[in-house]
Amino acid sequence: MRRDGIAKLMTYHKKTGILGGTFNPIHCGHLHLARRALEEAGLDEILFIPSGVSYMKDQSEILPAGRRAEMVRLAIQDEPDFAVSTIEIEKTGNSYSHETIWELQRQRPDTEFFFLTGADTLFSMEEWVAPAAIFEAVTVLAAYRSGVSLEGLKRQIDHLHKRYRASIRLVETAPVDISSSGIRSLIRGGKSIRGLVPPAVEEYIGKNHLYQ
Repeated sequence: MRRDGIAKLMTYHKKTGILGGTFNPIHCGHLHLARRALEEAGLDEILFIPSGVSYMKDQSEILPAGRRAEMVRLAIQDEPDFAVSTIEIEKTGNSYSHETIWELQRQRPDTEFFFLTGADTLFSMEEWVAPAAIFEAVTVLAAYRSGVSLEGLKRQIDHLHKRYRASIRLVETAPVDISSSGIRSLIRGGKSIRGLVPPAVEEYIGKNHLYQ
């Protein structure tokens, strides 16, 4: 049963992937993950959700939410199966994944949600607020790099399934060595970020002198 006492629907009309993050800035690695999950899980849509106030991150280096949301919009403008939601930006106080999921389920009762994340996150999700609620509400799509050992990862998935009855599916992705922190460092050093972010995002960052 969900928190509101309404049983999860057995039949859904839409399958939507949730990809949340600070997106500070959004980069090509995020888009690659979204495309792979869309294809591998047969999703209808990927919903990018820029974080509002993340209780897990230092806010000092994070751009205002409006800037980050605009970069997401620019990054996905040519992707018909991608959309952006400002649900966490519009919320007051800290953003918590389980609350975001509950609100999305309330708004879209005919939609089955899938939570996209990197496979490494599976080892820390139990430290999040209300991990059981997250595992109960969604299927987790965990992306791992091709060529890595899956032994430890499969043990962790088995642990989460036994403890929370978590539904977790692995999504294999090509190695993409891109990080938002690395991009910010390049910008501060006056170096090019071409190819690391979509061209429209690169232009927006340069035009607005961001991360300098």
